Amino acid sequence: MQAFEYANPATVQEAVGLLGSRWGEADVLAGGTDLLSLMKEYIHTPKRLVNIKNIKELGGISKSGGGLRIGAAVTFDELMDNAEIRRSYPALAAAARGVASPQIRSMGTVGGDLCQRPRCWYFRQGFGLLARDKSGKSLVPNGENQYHAILGNSGPAYFVSASSLGPALAALGAKVKLVSASGNREVPVEKFFVTPANENSREIALLPNELLTEVVIPAGVSRNATYEVREKFALDWPLAAASVALKMKGNTVSSARVVLGHVAPTPWAATQADQVLAGKAVNESVAEEAAKAAVTGATPLSQNGYKVQLARVAVKRALLEAARGRA
Repeated sequence: MQAFEYANPATVQEAVGLLGSRWGEADVLAGGTDLLSLMKEYIHTPKRLVNIKNIKELGGISKSGGGLRIGAAVTFDELMDNAEIRRSYPALAAAARGVASPQIRSMGTVGGDLCQRPRCWYFRQGFGLLARDKSGKSLVPNGENQYHAILGNSGPAYFVSASSLGPALAALGAKVKLVSASGNREVPVEKFFVTPANENSREIALLPNELLTEVVIPAGVSRNATYEVREKFALDWPLAAASVALKMKGNTVSSARVVLGHVAPTPWAATQADQVLAGKAVNESVAEEAAKAAVTGATPLSQNGYKVQLARVAVKRALLEAARGRA
């Protein structure tokens, strides 16, 4: 691991004052479950680490304006243990529960999950974010791509977003608060994730001098659920996932948000599935129709066509589970 400075601020303002204007100057250390691995492999070599574990204002889960505020330093275990999240936001609870490693659940944080880097093996083995060879051609389309994107993969990125919580938070209409020394801003979770245009970009809208401090889920609880499909439960990322949020009028859907995970470089808003669901009661056939619509435009690579069916299954099962839930 390359040598680095270590800072231990006590407040958010102290922390943001220690960040840099460019990536690589400084990075935030929370649980460290992703960052430290990258540093050990020399994929990421920040000159300074800013430890935020001791900043009290980044913790806690509380009601806020009828909705819910979740501090960026809240761990997966805290999410799973919170009664309000289990009761009103089962989509989020299920996404947290899907992280099967007790060690990661006890250390990994909400902010860290949203900001983690891609799990693409090309990136992790030093071929760069966009996995290009010396001629500038992507290695992915004709390489080992069985776990890569089937949507939003027209280039230049082919990796899938690794965030476990992103699809659920996007479906619930959540926003993240980003703080810098010059001010604050709020970004909807669905816009927080971006497809990088080049090797020097990031997969999120966070700037190098900003700190993600909290997530806010708005008021107006809807029926919601998350369903994930994986090869094995223990210590494995999903092959495909779906989070759904349904606002109901009686037994019919007045509006829907279906967001796919682990099938695109960002959590994928399946708007065509939303349109199928509007004004209908969710039953087996409607859920099947919406599931097919959710993967409209999918363009599998040479080895990942199976993910289309897995995404359909995830959407259908998430919808049926949400429809049985509490309004």
